[in-house]
Amino acid sequence: MSVAGLKLVVGLGNPGPEYSATRHNAGWWLLDALAEAWGFGRFKREKNAALAAGRVDPYAVRLVKPLTYMNLSGRVLEPYRRMNAFDVSRDLLVVVDDVALPPGRIRFRPEGSPGGHNGLKSIQAALGTQAYPRLRIGVGGPPPETDMAEWVLAPPPAEDREAIEALFPELVEGVATWMHEGVEAAMNRYNR
Repeated sequence: MSVAGLKLVVGLGNPGPEYSATRHNAGWWLLDALAEAWGFGRFKREKNAALAAGRVDPYAVRLVKPLTYMNLSGRVLEPYRRMNAFDVSRDLLVVVDDVALPPGRIRFRPEGSPGGHNGLKSIQAALGTQAYPRLRIGVGGPPPETDMAEWVLAPPPAEDREAIEALFPELVEGVATWMHEGVEAAMNRYNR
């Protein structure tokens, strides 16, 4: 596989059936939809990640689910960080849940702070920069009396999950737009 033609989409989440339906795994939900839409087949375990790979011409594409738990998500990027032709500002998209956005809202961003998200903190620490694109999927915020960790590690109500998954056909196009035209084009077309 040509490194110069590689696009990496990392969906943040936690491994294990007890986490699969939780808000924190919204990034994994989208990666499943991308793998299905692009005919990549099943995710296979490779070291500390589950991978699905294929082509979205002209690019080789790897969909990556870190299996290290959220706080250590950045570890999956170590092999890519050492590749000279891999530019994190152009070739990496991190897909993450966002409690600041309601379900049914998304934001492509070219860079930014982790905003208290432990997965993004780990990615930033691994890369040594905040300048990498991300796609934030709204999962809604907790009521004032609810602990944030409990909130993101709980399944959303059915209507919230439906609102999130209803975006996936459009987000398949949005991720392809990011690959072919860049994050600014994806922002202009898909942010809401």
